[in-house]
Amino acid sequence: MATVYVARDLRHDRLVAVKVLKPDLARALGAERFLQEVRLSAQLEHPHILTLIDSGEADGFLFYVMPYIEGHSLREKLNREGELSIEEAVHILREIADALSYAHGKGVVHRDVKPDNVLFSGGHVVVTDFGIAKAVTGAARDEAAITTAGSTLGTPAYTAPEQAVADKQVGLAAALHR
Repeated sequence: MATVYVARDLRHDRLVAVKVLKPDLARALGAERFLQEVRLSAQLEHPHILTLIDSGEADGFLFYVMPYIEGHSLREKLNREGELSIEEAVHILREIADALSYAHGKGVVHRDVKPDNVLFSGGHVVVTDFGIAKAVTGAARDEAAITTAGSTLGTPAYTAPEQAVADKQVGLAAALHR
């Protein structure tokens, strides 16, 4: 869906990650919808959620900028180490759940939680890629919701069943009524 570049923020003399949407996705998504989704991500300030530094459009390319995390993903950890101990798995899941609970409290559902979107920084978990999140509260009020009703976003192997069939009720209410 995107290419991530490591860059140097010259103003603040730090490394950042710049995520640039692939042109086909950018065209399909549209700048307005992309910037609306980025605005949602920018509102999420939590120790286990990767913050957003900046976003925009340059020469038709849509991008957003995040802190560069010196570390590895849960995917890399699983590939390198195999099974996790129960204690470690519980620790990781608690921090992921804490991040997702916070986002849900703000009306945002991640919709693409997978090992590649979980990073480790300083011994803690950081959930990334809220870029395709659905604004649940906004969707209930606005027909032009961020995630078009009837569309499916996310990684198929990690997609919830109701999301895979493009259920219009995907979100907090659907998850809570199980």
